[in-house]
Amino acid sequence: MGRLELPGYDAIGIRADNASPFTLAGTNTWIVSREPAFMIDPGPNLREHLDALSDEIDERGGLGAILLTHDHHDHAEAVPEMLMRFSPSPLAAARGAVTTVLADGDSYGPFSVLAVPGHAPDHLVFLWQGVAFTGDAVLGEGSVFIAPDPGALRGYLSGLTRLRGLAPTVLAPGHGPVITAADTKLAQYIEHRLDREEQLVLALDAGLRTVDELLDAAWPDVHVALRPAAALTLAAHLDKLDEEGRLPAGVERPEWPVSWLPAV
Repeated sequence: MGRLELPGYDAIGIRADNASPFTLAGTNTWIVSREPAFMIDPGPNLREHLDALSDEIDERGGLGAILLTHDHHDHAEAVPEMLMRFSPSPLAAARGAVTTVLADGDSYGPFSVLAVPGHAPDHLVFLWQGVAFTGDAVLGEGSVFIAPDPGALRGYLSGLTRLRGLAPTVLAPGHGPVITAADTKLAQYIEHRLDREEQLVLALDAGLRTVDELLDAAWPDVHVALRPAAALTLAAHLDKLDEEGRLPAGVERPEWPVSWLPAV
């Protein structure tokens, strides 16, 4: 567990001790402002993590609300416990048993809400005083898998482009370190996805059709532990090409939904 500083901002990140290939060093929970404080993504239900969050909230004069960037297990598991500790407190997210359902363009507390689907269909980014709390839309290091829901990759690229247009100065991600070169990181993320698409199209033009062939050609740098997640992103890319009428016949599709997917 560790603390992530946002110099010049009245906000702090507290990282949970749930490191893995999918969560990097762990899930970052962000606590913003004071009297009351707002919590973004309580994270996993780990006692030490929740005690650290509770101490920080108490020091800041109580909890105003919990917000979720998305409802994956590593971001949302601790919601019931935190609501019990700080009852009554509202819960705001894009779906589920929440007090307030949030959508693109909404305002909530001190935050503006931007929908950036892709990693999950309910994924939101929260903007506050030039800081974008990006959840798993943008990580502090590496890239994120895209779940092949309808329109996922097109929605993701559109969301990243819109986020870049809002010109945040700092990105506070759900995993990894704080990003101070926000525009550079967003440009890299967009270019990364477009480069994967280009490599995939070249592989398809060369006659490759199986999942393994396409992963070897377009995702050769992916660690073996992350190869199944890369297959999901491959499926999202194939969906985009299909939506655009650019997918040749006979291409093998990765299985989706899948039972192996970790709760992230």
